Amino acid sequence: MIVRKVNAKSIITKSNIPGIDFVINPYIGCQHACIYCYAEFMKRFTGHVGDSWGEFLDVKHCNWDKIRPEKYNGKTLLFSSVTDPYTPLEVKYENTRSVLEKLIGTKASVQILTKSDLVVRDLDLFKQFDDIQVGISINSLNEEFVRVIEPRASKPLDRLKSLRTISKEGVPTYVFVSPIFPKISDWQSIIDAALPITDDFRFENLNFRRHNVSRIMDLVASKHPELSEFFTQIMRHPSMWDEIEEDIEAYCSLRKIRCKIEFHHGGFSKTK
Repeated sequence: MIVRKVNAKSIITKSNIPGIDFVINPYIGCQHACIYCYAEFMKRFTGHVGDSWGEFLDVKHCNWDKIRPEKYNGKTLLFSSVTDPYTPLEVKYENTRSVLEKLIGTKASVQILTKSDLVVRDLDLFKQFDDIQVGISINSLNEEFVRVIEPRASKPLDRLKSLRTISKEGVPTYVFVSPIFPKISDWQSIIDAALPITDDFRFENLNFRRHNVSRIMDLVASKHPELSEFFTQIMRHPSMWDEIEEDIEAYCSLRKIRCKIEFHHGGFSKTK
């Protein structure tokens, strides 16, 4: 693992994500090394061309005292968009915790999204925010499959356990079912497992990008060869996701579950 410290003018930047005003990325890179990760494009802009995704981490350093919580009143802040705020080395460097400490008192809407059970460490800080939601990202309960596609992320059940602890303390929670591997990710089972914790679910499709296509297709060929042709077709014809979206919406409507579909196909727009 290549680890280096880099100076950053700011750790809170304006966002192009719909519904999110600012994103907070305490690190460049992510140790979880998810084979499908869209954020690998960051290598081009950060001096990591040629480095393997998941094998480097730049620890941002800035003047934490410049963070003014009142500046973000009425805005929506997301931890994080191109890294995981609780990547394993957060235990050592505590960048995410440092930013949270400086934001206490803000009237912003703060959203946390992670694949790590480390998130429970900051429960004491979460409870000091007026408007915060803590979410976990999960796409399968099959530990063997998850270990292949997300080699350094926490086990799915450990993520749910941490979210349960946070929820019991009165902090609003959500589950982001992402990315859905069609015909592999059992999103119904994920909902059933998480319903005792939250009724707020969001869903994102698997996005095929130039840098991840070969890894995804090799995985399918190895683990689910019977689905290789289907994955080729859904990659070529994104409208095939519409049926999956309709199934999710119908299932959630029947069970009166809050459901937000965030499917996109290389951008942030749906085919419909």
